Amino acid sequence: MHEMSLAVAVVDQVETAARSRGALGVRSIELDVGELAGVVADALAFSFELACAGTVVEGAELITRTVPGTARCEPCAEVWAVGMPPRLLCPRCGSAADELVSGRELRIREVRWADPEAAREEHRQPITEES
Repeated sequence: MHEMSLAVAVVDQVETAARSRGALGVRSIELDVGELAGVVADALAFSFELACAGTVVEGAELITRTVPGTARCEPCAEVWAVGMPPRLLCPRCGSAADELVSGRELRIREVRWADPEAAREEHRQPITEES
């Protein structure tokens, strides 16, 4: 189950950020999860609870936001929601999608710290995979 490795990676990133801010706890973590990322929400939530045990993240709420999958057609510049299962032919001209614009991401959108001092240092900036 790759959801466990994803949950562990999220907890590790948030723990690293917590240490750098001197945070004592985490209230919630909000994730953007692409509908094409192959992530099973219930499995991720279950794995998250296990991954948090004994960490500064323990007890935090996991909030997931589904990011719709969209594709783009080069010949006619159409952008459309691909859905599940994905429709990869352009609804306007019938060409194959040249690019998946969104829907594959798994990104930490926001962390809400339990202690006010760490939250002030955060300035409400989201933590992303690039951090």
